[in-house]
Amino acid sequence: MKLLNDLTLEQKVGQLLMCGFHSQHADEQITRLIRDYHVGGVIYFRRNVESVDQLTRLSAELQDMAAEAGALPLMISVDQEGGMVARIDQEGMTQVPGNMALGATGNPEYTLECAHILGRELKNIGIDMNLAPVVDVNNNPLNPVIGVRSYGEHAESVAAHGVAAITGYQSQGIAATAKHFPGHGDTAVDSHLGMVTVPHDRNRLEQMELLPFRRAIEAGVDAIMTAHVMFPSIEPEPIPATLSHKVLTGLLRDEMGFEGIIITDCLEMHAISKPYGVAEAAIRAVEAGADLILVSHTLHDQVAALEAIVEAVRTGRILEEVIHQAVERIMTWKRKRCGQQNDHLVSLKANETVEATDVEPVDCTESTTKPTEPNESTLFKIASSSITIVHNDGLLPLDAEKDVYVIWPEVVQRTEVDEPWSHTESLGMALSQLRGRVREHKITTQPTYDEADRISADVSESEQVIVCTYTSAGHLPKGQQYLVEKLSKNHSLIVIALRNPYDLLEISRPGSYVCTYENTPAVVRVLSHVLNGGLQPTGSLPVRLR
Repeated sequence: MKLLNDLTLEQKVGQLLMCGFHSQHADEQITRLIRDYHVGGVIYFRRNVESVDQLTRLSAELQDMAAEAGALPLMISVDQEGGMVARIDQEGMTQVPGNMALGATGNPEYTLECAHILGRELKNIGIDMNLAPVVDVNNNPLNPVIGVRSYGEHAESVAAHGVAAITGYQSQGIAATAKHFPGHGDTAVDSHLGMVTVPHDRNRLEQMELLPFRRAIEAGVDAIMTAHVMFPSIEPEPIPATLSHKVLTGLLRDEMGFEGIIITDCLEMHAISKPYGVAEAAIRAVEAGADLILVSHTLHDQVAALEAIVEAVRTGRILEEVIHQAVERIMTWKRKRCGQQNDHLVSLKANETVEATDVEPVDCTESTTKPTEPNESTLFKIASSSITIVHNDGLLPLDAEKDVYVIWPEVVQRTEVDEPWSHTESLGMALSQLRGRVREHKITTQPTYDEADRISADVSESEQVIVCTYTSAGHLPKGQQYLVEKLSKNHSLIVIALRNPYDLLEISRPGSYVCTYENTPAVVRVLSHVLNGGLQPTGSLPVRLR
């Protein structure tokens, strides 16, 4: 049985890295990282997923590779937040609602139920950590990166739903990750693209941004992810939280008492990589108090981060004791959540072996049961409790004797927080199952003005017009704004915000306005029944439209 002090410096530093790769099998990138650089963590993205069965085999393959290299079990993670951020959207994985849809229900029990389902399914395919829930309080309508990933703008509600999600995931053996500390909700810039500042004083931060994280810590959350955001009332130097000792050690560790894993958001995001470079940022993150360094994409940056940390220890910039403490925390987690085979476990203390009875084994290399079938009744129940009719000037339910024209935006552009679904169902398709005379025109989320003019001419004789809007950014795209305004001159519109409820702030008041918070198939099917008068939704806005 190995002892912690028997690990080389390179092996210890490897445990601090969580890395992504670009294939649906163990390609050269991840093979080199595991065998040559001893990385202890892997993150999956859509690019790694063909099917649930394939991903289960991939998890087993990677764990076998680590075992053959004499390494610890891997920490395998994914961003499976639910709703519009779901890296695994294949058959066999339940498409649970996203955070704002759950927030609109006003019922944290639904959040707990979804986390139970998702946690069980993730564990069955060899995943040990979900980089969720988002517990940012989204109180900025222009936030381009959080939005519906948040439970809403009320800190107490966000905290209650966050605790429910944490409880649900961890009851199934999945580490939950509260993010993005100290809070990314009140920002108008995407930290994937640039630096962000939250300028509020400490009293305001305590009441709003920090409250959900304090509750998460009280609930025993396994991990907390950092934000690449500057908080001058905590760190007076122009340093993002990810790289700030005052934020990660002074506030999160010492003051708030968090003893779990501190994981960085990806260091390749421009808020970090542009001003610092990934290698230097990796050193600074460790100095600040981070345990787990996330580098999601590029082999060059992943290797550079590993080698930079090793060199910083050798030159005395980072004390080896700092690395030692981080590895201890990671290995405590691996004993708790990812005990594979006792032969591959290292003791948590330098001079103490781990007895077999100390370990709660969870086999990460083989799925003994298939993922659960989608729980349609649960999804429909939650969807009907989340869909929100903001106002209705007598246009709903639809008149069965009149025709319907639906304008449906299709998501075709992939971003970090917005990905096209591998299987979708449009509103026109769903409505046509319930009634006759449904016409549908599909557009992109960035329609041209000329396209909007053509649609306006085509829709001129239609008696009931539904315009679905969609944005994953802080502003409704100009083409969609133009289309709504053009049509509203001659029609009383039913506008349905398929993602961002704040779309209403950028258009004239329509005849009816409905928020669904996501366009997942279950929501679209329930929405069709709502519009047709077969269901009465009970959702309430978790944000103010002001």
